[in-house]
Amino acid sequence: MDETNIKSLDRLTNEFSRLPGVGKKTAARYAYFIVTGSKEQAEGFADAILEAKKSVRFCKNCGNFSDGDLCNICKKRGEKTICVVKEPKDVLAIEKAHSYTGSYHVLHGTINPLANIAPKDIKIAELMQRIAKGQTEEVILATSPDVEGEATAMYIASLVKPYGIKVTRIAQGLAAGTQLEFADEVTLTRAIADRKEV
Repeated sequence: MDETNIKSLDRLTNEFSRLPGVGKKTAARYAYFIVTGSKEQAEGFADAILEAKKSVRFCKNCGNFSDGDLCNICKKRGEKTICVVKEPKDVLAIEKAHSYTGSYHVLHGTINPLANIAPKDIKIAELMQRIAKGQTEEVILATSPDVEGEATAMYIASLVKPYGIKVTRIAQGLAAGTQLEFADEVTLTRAIADRKEV
């Protein structure tokens, strides 16, 4: 047994290490920061976590994060165009670009047979209920270009097309500022396939 270990500090470090993208060293730095800071800072941090956990919920319409029954986007935007994404953080990423003015639908996952995630396990039925209201003219499929994202996009497209609604897929290819020599084959293939006329 390591005599330098302090049980409560180890527990705090372990909790931080459970966060996505946080390794043991970073978790330890976070734990030390909390322990060496003021009691007020630690209480403020703990209160913010508990308040967010208590008040943040999912929008009843689109599945995005919200602090009420409807998120701010659903309150202000119509259903003419619906952008379908995997997770709430994808909504934030698209909103940061300030180029999309339609609404969203958050699936909370993608189809993945290897992980036993079927279409019924994500929010596809809820999307189809929205489309059945007859207000939607276009569905933009903005799932990731990995195997699961592609499979989910194709499955949704097959369900939406019979409604006579335009179905589009976000373009994929090279990011701005990328050097061709450093791009992988899949990215280059998509960039060529999704080329635009100039």
